[in-house]
Amino acid sequence: MVVVTLGNPRDKFWGMVLALAAEGLSMSGIELASFDDFVVMVKDGEPFSPAVVFFPMHRIERIELDLPDGGLPSLSQRFSARTGLDPAALLGHPKVGGADPRTPPSRPPIHSTEDSA
Repeated sequence: MVVVTLGNPRDKFWGMVLALAAEGLSMSGIELASFDDFVVMVKDGEPFSPAVVFFPMHRIERIELDLPDGGLPSLSQRFSARTGLDPAALLGHPKVGGADPRTPPSRPPIHSTEDSA
């Protein structure tokens, strides 16, 4: 989990890195200003849609690991304490937004294409 500081326009994003390349950063997350609302939505079991976004490298000012700072818990720790869920599992889940990250995703049955004659 990371906190990304963007410039032009100035913004902060919290979430999980999906890809980092010379062209930019792809991530799944939310605007940091929406963190408390996001926690309440998840805690109340409401459906949500974290953004899957790409930021070009020229907008990225800073990428910080979401770690505790002295006695202050990280955003991930605050999220987990208030919801009982792991934010990395929630944001990285294939069915982001509506699925329970504690339940593995269902898989379709595998059918043989061979003739059973």
